[in-house]
Amino acid sequence: MWIANRWEDYELLDCGGGERLERWDRQVLVRPDPQAIWETSREHPAWRKAGGRYLRSSTGGGHWEKKALPESWKIRYRDLTFQVKPMNFKHTGLFPEQAVNWDFCAEKIRQAGRPIRVLNLFAYTGGATAACAKAGASVCHVDAAKGMVAWARENARLSGLGEAPIRWIVDDCAKFVEREIRRG
Repeated sequence: MWIANRWEDYELLDCGGGERLERWDRQVLVRPDPQAIWETSREHPAWRKAGGRYLRSSTGGGHWEKKALPESWKIRYRDLTFQVKPMNFKHTGLFPEQAVNWDFCAEKIRQAGRPIRVLNLFAYTGGATAACAKAGASVCHVDAAKGMVAWARENARLSGLGEAPIRWIVDDCAKFVEREIRRG
């Protein structure tokens, strides 16, 4: 297992009892995590000082309980910058554990010694897109949600990639791939 341990603006502070306590820059969040099945003493003081907590509903979904949490804020991972915000279904717009995959891809791109093109399907808010473009690849970013693609474009801009060779596509990923295969 690879560990995403190069973050400065993200930190898993504690977890257990079905929740995780996280620091996203200066913001502390408590989010559900069904895989954190062990118990925790919850002695870390941030459990009581979290600026936001996502509470699941017994009927599905849930909502954020916000104390002193901004609508959105920026975090950095190495030379990349991302806008994060509390969203429905406990998300923040970024999966920090994926940073290890971004690093892997970026290293492969830099070592290739030739032009690299990357197809990023189900690309969400563009963490992998930004990492690959920063490493020098041309990227085709595909996601079905128009809002997520717009957010990814903003993340690319924040990371200094506003003019990078990124093709932004709003489409169903499976249908997009099927069409591309038919086109050869």
